[in-house]
Amino acid sequence: MKKKILIGSKTFGKITPEPANILKDAGFEVDYNPYPDFFNEEQMLEVIQDYFGVVVGFDHLTEKVIAKAENLKVIAKHGVGVDTIDVDAATKHGVVVSKTVGANSSSVADFAIGLMLSTARQIPRMDAEVKQGEWPKYVGTELWKKTLGIIGLGHIGKAVAKRAAGFDMKLLAYEPYPDHDFVTRHHIELASVNRILEEADFITIHVPLSESTANMIGREELKKMKNTAFLVNTARGGIIDEDALYDALENNVIAGAAIDAFSEEPPGHTKLLNAKGMVATPHAAAYTNESLNRMSLMCADSICRVLHGEQPEFVVNPEVFSQK
Repeated sequence: MKKKILIGSKTFGKITPEPANILKDAGFEVDYNPYPDFFNEEQMLEVIQDYFGVVVGFDHLTEKVIAKAENLKVIAKHGVGVDTIDVDAATKHGVVVSKTVGANSSSVADFAIGLMLSTARQIPRMDAEVKQGEWPKYVGTELWKKTLGIIGLGHIGKAVAKRAAGFDMKLLAYEPYPDHDFVTRHHIELASVNRILEEADFITIHVPLSESTANMIGREELKKMKNTAFLVNTARGGIIDEDALYDALENNVIAGAAIDAFSEEPPGHTKLLNAKGMVATPHAAAYTNESLNRMSLMCADSICRVLHGEQPEFVVNPEVFSQK
């Protein structure tokens, strides 16, 4: 009997059939999520025991789910954020968790720059009003020669830095484990989060959501920013205190914000969506043809490697291999 692979991610293999064909050619049976949205815990509990591998987007792989998955050997994240996966439970049960590091860096970096331009020049607002028959001309702010603060200088943060150099921006970056060669080559100043808050004209966030980063940008942090500054988040919801951000925008504490990731998704009718100077997008920064296909191929490769007794390139919990 063929080993079964469950595809939870709605974007796996969306661009070409090659990723699914890789799994099928390797001798696996591939099943897809039948629900209109990502799997929740209850839905996953109903089916997970049949599968040896699963590709997840924002599907919930809780401890309860992983404990029930008697055959499960590998969870391949179609992306890099693993906050919906209980990695400790996976490790305890000997399940490898992989992610697609670097696959979406270019796409997210492009999007982050696009959001900076959108909020600084009020592009979405003008677009909407022109389409309603109006002819507004709002005064905006240039990116040229401004100071950009990058919170998180990993793959995506580095890609943003390269693009920002084209705007001749001064680059400040916070990164606990910096690549010093990259920092030197690209004329980046390493800085504390506080210095970035105080000096940057634009701040872009590229850190994972964790206990240490939850609400790292709150009311007090927003007060430290210039009242002419703009905040961009293409990382994860929960890193910015959304109530505090609403108040900061409404009271002109900062000039604007562009948010692609919310603490609850979809965000429903949260008041933040109607705040002054607010640009909102539906967690779509990684959604390009190129990025989605790279992530799908990497997920397929990770599953094949694990089920053939090999270690994938980007493993979240490598200690699993020492347990075997």
